[in-house]
Amino acid sequence: MPAKRSGDTVPQRRDPVATRNKLLTAARLEFARHGFAGARVDEIAERAGVNKQLVYHYFGDKDALYLAVLEWVYEDIREQERKLNLEGLPPEKAIRKLIEASFDHLAAHPDFIVLLNDENRGGARHVRGSTRLEAMHSPLVKSVSHILNEGVRAGVFRKGIDPVQLYISIAGLSFFFFSNTPTLSAIFGKDLSSRSARRARRRHVADLVLQSLRP
Repeated sequence: MPAKRSGDTVPQRRDPVATRNKLLTAARLEFARHGFAGARVDEIAERAGVNKQLVYHYFGDKDALYLAVLEWVYEDIREQERKLNLEGLPPEKAIRKLIEASFDHLAAHPDFIVLLNDENRGGARHVRGSTRLEAMHSPLVKSVSHILNEGVRAGVFRKGIDPVQLYISIAGLSFFFFSNTPTLSAIFGKDLSSRSARRARRRHVADLVLQSLRP
């Protein structure tokens, strides 16, 4: 067997997990900037530093890549909520913590809002095709339901609150604020993107929701 020469190079084996993650990260940025319709697979591949064909190898097509990004951003917020350990807290504290965590996540991830707005404009075509998203949300609904029941037993929450409606209200009160901050700031003549404005909104949303739950 011939001896290996010092100038010889050893071909680098591709790490499939790392490559897939690079593509997802690049795609998340591209879709957030340009929407599904405007995003280009060539740009995603270039940003990830890989051959364009690897997009199709790992994801199949642009639609599947977009759905993978959507599932990722939803999993991000679900993972954060799981780490809160809400069911170990007193009911009122648990709901306040959930509200604050939801608000803070939107503040830290403006691309989440952009991606969801784009998907809603498309009639949720990709989300409807997901086999993961409904299962991803089921534990959250179960957890909120448990907290509400504990609150009823403790006498701090009223009966008959739908956990899905409650979560939609929590998400909506924060989502609307962040998705409309520029127009709301212009209409009311104040900078609602400032740290103090966000703190005030965060506190208001938590107080408003908790007041609505009381007997």
